[in-house]
Order: sequence, then C-alpha cells, then structure tokens
Amino acid sequence: MLNKKASRQRRARKTRARIAEQRTVRLAIHRTNMHIYAQIISACGGKILASASSLEADVAKDLANGGNKAAASVVGQRIAEKAKSAGITQVAFDRSGNRYHGRVKALAEAAREHGLQF
Repeated sequence: MLNKKASRQRRARKTRARIAEQRTVRLAIHRTNMHIYAQIISACGGKILASASSLEADVAKDLANGGNKAAASVVGQRIAEKAKSAGITQVAFDRSGNRYHGRVKALAEAAREHGLQF
C-alpha cells in the first residue's frame, strides 16, 4: 500500500518520463501549504530558463496569502510573461504528481491566458 507522498512521487516520475521522451521545455510547479512556485526547465540539461513564485517581492506585496488560488493565478501570469520574454511559447505542463484542480489548475489557466501553450 502506497502512502499519499509515494503515490504523488510515482505519478510525477511517470509524467517526467513522458515529457523527457518528447524532448520539450517543461513548466514544472511545486506547491507547498504557504506558497506556489513555477519554473520553466530546458529540455536537455535541465537548465532553469525562467521562474516565478509567490515569494517574489512584486507578488507578495499584493497578496495576503501566498498559498491560495489568487496567488497561483498571479504566479501563472508572471511565468507566462517571463517565458515570452525568453522566447518560449510552447511547454509541457509538469504538475509534479499533483491533481489538476485548485491552485494547480489556477496557475495553468492563468499561464494559458497569458500566451503559454501546453
């Protein structure tokens, strides 16, 4: 019997293996109770091309709480803007084994609205 963390890690491994086969840039997210983080990682070499989080000063000053849907959508918007300035429009969404709802969904939809395709 797998516990919650092991199940999430198994799902994340499967997703990352599928993205690695595609050899595409990926948008990886990390979610904690207090904050949400997003990184755009290159296809080969794993180099971080852009990042955004609810801890950034520009984001944190407008938000009372970094661990809610409003914060996630702001982070999604910022990662999309940073990706566009780096010349990236197409990414694979790596949700790190988390279910696609709540904050994860809010971040993804905000990134899509601001020009990222996945």
